[in-house]
Amino acid sequence: MAIVVHLQSRRVVRAEDIAARFEISVRTVYRDLEALGEAGIPIMAEAGIGYSLVKGYHLPPVMFTVEEASALSLSGKLVEHLTDASLRKQMESALLKIRSVLPLERRDYLDRLERSTTVVASSPGPIPRLSSETLIPVQRALADRRVLAMDYQGAQRPGITKREVEPLGLVYYADNWHLIGYCRLRRDVRDFRTDRIRRVEVRNEVFSGHDDFSLKRYLEAAANEGKFETALVKFSMDAMERVRREWSCRLVEEKAERDGVVVTLLAYSLEWLAAWILSFGSKAIVVAPEELAQLVAAEADKVASKYRPPKITTLPTVLESLLT
Repeated sequence: MAIVVHLQSRRVVRAEDIAARFEISVRTVYRDLEALGEAGIPIMAEAGIGYSLVKGYHLPPVMFTVEEASALSLSGKLVEHLTDASLRKQMESALLKIRSVLPLERRDYLDRLERSTTVVASSPGPIPRLSSETLIPVQRALADRRVLAMDYQGAQRPGITKREVEPLGLVYYADNWHLIGYCRLRRDVRDFRTDRIRRVEVRNEVFSGHDDFSLKRYLEAAANEGKFETALVKFSMDAMERVRREWSCRLVEEKAERDGVVVTLLAYSLEWLAAWILSFGSKAIVVAPEELAQLVAAEADKVASKYRPPKITTLPTVLESLLT
């Protein structure tokens, strides 16, 4: 059936290409094509060219696995937030067609998953990878409301702690994927960076409650309660278009001055913000806080050190050191 799907996706396919794709011999390809023909699949062979399906023939709707459906859902979220309107429209249309051929239980699964997954803003850099070892269990637990058991490496405390978490949302912000969930250890809703999850397991236990939880309200409240850092940065006039386009959290205020624009920002992480500001080079300067200015300066020193010429020890210097 995989061969049929491959044929359906192309006009003509050579036997050698099929063999290479599925890592089988050409002789096996011939046998498989013959078996498909005997099963009623209308395959045409053009001498010296290749094989194709009779025009107008289509397979019945393809059955997606849970993992494949989850990956498509996540891809749709990223396209929706990180591309222009024309591509978003095409992706939305494609996903609707895929949904139409999914069985009812798969559609319900995707609906639950999409309600608990979001990308809060665009990012100036590439999105970090979220490995399938973490992504698949997290998505399954979100959709099925199952408890997650995980080993978590915290940022503040050294060592790994064992957590039982009732997952409530998966969010991309501040250059990382974050699992938002009720932590039974801390007895409160917590934000877990997925790159700090060292081991994860989906428990059979189904949790209840949290019916009034809203991912959007949670993020907005976190910003309003001052859980995020406030920073003032002066940008040159010609940099402001990029600032407005790329800023991944919130532009609180813009104050125009003669030599630039002072922007008040809400940031999830000063470390991340420092790297972003440095990408503007001389077109940005930190006004406040001092900690952010120091982070930018330290990062700039690291970059500059890579371009400094190596120190050359001259002969007089060597002789002087020997005499002393």
